Amino acid sequence: MKAFLILEDGTVFSGTSIGSERDMISEIVFNTSMTGYLEVLTDPSYAGQAVVMTYPLIGNYGVTPDMESKKAWPDGYIVRELSRVASNFRCEGGLNDFLVMQDIPGIAGIDTRALTKLLREKGTMNGMITTNADYCLDEVLPRLQMYTVGDVVQKATCKDTYILEGNGPKVALMDFGAKNNIARSLNQRGVSVTVYPADTTAEEIIRSKPDGIMLSNGPGDPESCTSIIKEIKKLSDTDIPIFAICLGHQLMALAHGAKTYKLKYGHRGGNHPVKDLISGRVYISSQNHGYAVDYDSMDASVAREAFINVNDGTNEGLSYTGKNIFTVQFHPEACPGPQDSGYLFDRFLDMMKGAK
Repeated sequence: MKAFLILEDGTVFSGTSIGSERDMISEIVFNTSMTGYLEVLTDPSYAGQAVVMTYPLIGNYGVTPDMESKKAWPDGYIVRELSRVASNFRCEGGLNDFLVMQDIPGIAGIDTRALTKLLREKGTMNGMITTNADYCLDEVLPRLQMYTVGDVVQKATCKDTYILEGNGPKVALMDFGAKNNIARSLNQRGVSVTVYPADTTAEEIIRSKPDGIMLSNGPGDPESCTSIIKEIKKLSDTDIPIFAICLGHQLMALAHGAKTYKLKYGHRGGNHPVKDLISGRVYISSQNHGYAVDYDSMDASVAREAFINVNDGTNEGLSYTGKNIFTVQFHPEACPGPQDSGYLFDRFLDMMKGAK
């Protein structure tokens, strides 16, 4: 069946329908990872967005157990070629069947390179995937311009508290749309991880007497999370060590008076270089975010810049003065992506030991 991708600037790409056949309107973003498409699909940070995969062949190893959550989150999926044959010893089915089961509309057979170049030049745009060949552009474009991502943190967070038992320190993980591998990376180091919904109060977290607090990744505009930011400020006023990733990094900065801003087309992929400003070493990182912290808006006495993005100089991490708090914009748990920055979890463990 033929399908169409319509962008808010009026550009139309035609291709083949994959996944669900229903119409979809969302924010169109691109991911440059060469592999790990299943982890991308199950990353809650993509709630409210449709993902373009820049690597030309997607689905060649089918659906494997590499899930970052229990379901897929993107509103839509856009690829150059969807593999017709899945070959992997762990394969449990084909990717197209997975998209159908998850009710995710998609389009294949379009020039994803041209689409990505367009998004880089003009910035992230809203778009529609439809199988209706009789669409009316004059009716579609106003609908695209009206679309907003909305409050997706409450959509992506867990509904109830749960625990991953361990024999080491106790960590409270605030789930703003957390990938499974964050809790897993801690748990593999012996940490007992208690995962809390995003709307949990600081008082409840503090009452549980954790040795450390982890603030997770998540979707959407950080400045819209006003109630969460207030609770994070209360947590930061304690002496409990805190490590924050991605959205958690942005929310901590907002809690300390800094500002965030939307990037032109975001950072999404497994090949982003970040520089540690203390050691001077550059790490290759996994990233998935459309907003960044404006470091110039941060009081220099509150936090110092710890990491920067080598490509565009944007802030990639902060270390808070006089506090056991450090935050990063990238994903040390990777999946998909390099393991270069996994040592940050060990640094967090050392911080908790030093706080005792």
